[in-house]
Amino acid sequence: MRVLVTGAAGFIGYHVAERLLARGDEVIGLDNLNPYYEPSLKEARLARLRVQPGFRFEKLDLADRVGMETLFGTAAIGRVVHLAAQAGVRYSIENPHAYVESNLVGTLHVLEGCRRHRVEHLVFASTSSVYGANTKMPFSVHQNADHPLSFYAATKKANEAMAHSYAALYGLPVTGLRFFTVYGPWGRPDMALFQFTRNILAGKPIDVFNYGHHRRDFTYVDDIADGVVAALDHVAAPDAGWDGDRPDPATSRAPYRLYNIGNNRPVELLHYIEVLEDCLGRKAEKNLLPLQVGDVPDTWADSEELVRDVGYRPSTPVEEGVARFVEWYLDYYKAGGPQDPRVTNLG
Repeated sequence: MRVLVTGAAGFIGYHVAERLLARGDEVIGLDNLNPYYEPSLKEARLARLRVQPGFRFEKLDLADRVGMETLFGTAAIGRVVHLAAQAGVRYSIENPHAYVESNLVGTLHVLEGCRRHRVEHLVFASTSSVYGANTKMPFSVHQNADHPLSFYAATKKANEAMAHSYAALYGLPVTGLRFFTVYGPWGRPDMALFQFTRNILAGKPIDVFNYGHHRRDFTYVDDIADGVVAALDHVAAPDAGWDGDRPDPATSRAPYRLYNIGNNRPVELLHYIEVLEDCLGRKAEKNLLPLQVGDVPDTWADSEELVRDVGYRPSTPVEEGVARFVEWYLDYYKAGGPQDPRVTNLG
């Protein structure tokens, strides 16, 4: 297949592109390399993709309507994995306009390209944050999720509704994946594991919100990438049993499907930090703080339907996943050398 992966220089996009290339697919990787976090990390991921046969990079902003129309019109794209977005719960409180351009306008351009050029299947990224004020655990895609607590989550919920409308209007097969706290090598510097590691090595305290009593369904990135590729291969189809009197949010008469993609094993944040301390051989100085605005106390994915439909089976415990992240981090920043965060304090 020729697959367009948006956000290919990003954390999850990079790993998904690697999986697709490894099995022989052609990949067009799209990214605008924006400076939300250090572009050098995005460039480093991209450099590893560029040397692989079958990869082509397009530096392009999703909000560039003409550029997106040209790409879809000339590239003969078979399927799309849409992962590019303006990420970050807290940043959406500070800069909501960035989320409209990337997450709403950008997703519209992807949907338009897919329907005009008869793309076989669109898989797009949603988030566990859409569950917002929900408290019934584990979170299920069959639950109502209409009470987001951040503007980031609101834009992702809007993406789900936009995708459904295109499935209903044009018969475009679309699958939405609600990601649950992805971590691992080549991760994002704004994520907790990256920040904790950086500060512990630099001898700085770490901010631990909700006094460390968060529970998160931490999901290792290799498990996530395998699940995304499996979902791409399983083209969404209409649900013949869908009932408008009792509408199921996860399915439709249209070729539309929603899944949770998580580990289904929530871990308390304090234990996660203990695992990291063991891997680093250092103890963290903790600033215990209340819950942040826009955040939720717990997440826990019911991923059983993704298991049933595509064979998704996450297998990496946090002890193994965190150890792999630390190994990558120390190697990437060349521990002991001029890039060592223990020397530079990184910021």
